[in-house]
Amino acid sequence: MDSGTIDFVNMADGTREEYELLERHYRPFTAALPDRLMTHLSLLSGDLMGYKIDRFQHSLQSATRAHRDGADEEMVVAALLHDIGDTISPENHSELAASVLQPYVSARTHWIIKHHGLFQGYYYFHHLGGDRNARERYRGHPLFEPCADFCAKYDQNSFDPDYDTMPLDAFEPALRRIFARKPFGDHVGEATRPSY
Repeated sequence: MDSGTIDFVNMADGTREEYELLERHYRPFTAALPDRLMTHLSLLSGDLMGYKIDRFQHSLQSATRAHRDGADEEMVVAALLHDIGDTISPENHSELAASVLQPYVSARTHWIIKHHGLFQGYYYFHHLGGDRNARERYRGHPLFEPCADFCAKYDQNSFDPDYDTMPLDAFEPALRRIFARKPFGDHVGEATRPSY
């Protein structure tokens, strides 16, 4: 093993020293996650897909509305990232966004983002032959109303080209603080902590 790479080609053959080396490489990679998220958000720019604003502006507008509504920093960041999966996971973008956030946010925030796509369908599924009330399967869940509120206040109304939307750099400090948390620390709760 040289100073910068491992020797094994099968993980089963790795030594403690090799895995410690990989861990040393992994730490700075993980620390740079906020930079990659900001870059990935910019990939939502451009194609309007028939809307009046692109997905990047929609994301900023959602976060701006959450911020101005007095939502906590975690929810503002979640609003910013709620559609980050649109580019590579359009059919289940909510689950992808929730997975990105999961190690760094509360079980409450994770659940809201994971289910927002279905709850957002209340506003349009019926126009496309679907069931606008599909979210009703979660009626009685303690986070039903918070998720419905997220969609009503921050998502379904954030397609306005005339809205005074805050720029991405206004949210960068909050994004960095949320993603600086210890992954799966006390803030996530047992409900979203993986059981390896």
